[in-house]
Amino acid sequence: MKIVVGSDHAGFSLKADVIAAIRAAGHEVEDVGSFDDRPVDFPDIARAVCDRVADGRAHRGMLVCGTGVGASIAANKRRGIRAAVCHDAHSAHQSVEHDDVNVMCIGAKIVGAWLAEDLVRSFLDAKFNATDDHVRRVAKLTAFESEA
Repeated sequence: MKIVVGSDHAGFSLKADVIAAIRAAGHEVEDVGSFDDRPVDFPDIARAVCDRVADGRAHRGMLVCGTGVGASIAANKRRGIRAAVCHDAHSAHQSVEHDDVNVMCIGAKIVGAWLAEDLVRSFLDAKFNATDDHVRRVAKLTAFESEA
């Protein structure tokens, strides 16, 4: 899979570990910034990641900010994106399996490199479980999106 990754300045230090974990799992990575620890607005990075996922240039995306919350809020503003903050392996895989999440957000001030590796692996190994219940619920999310 092709995975697009981005971080703001607060997530910059962990982003290298996330990229290494993606590559170790055998996936291609596109890094859209930030490229240093100078302040940058997370909505700009979220837009760059989410545009690539939404238009099919990437299969999934990952965002790293201080807590993952701001990145998740920004990502979920983009039509076609289902982003989740994942700070445990269960959420990382179940968000894909049940909710067809396509962008995982993590907080560099919350998780360390070793946990980030587990999160990346759990997120990327997961597949959407297209049961009737899950498909119906994701369709409702998509419909809800168009009401805004």
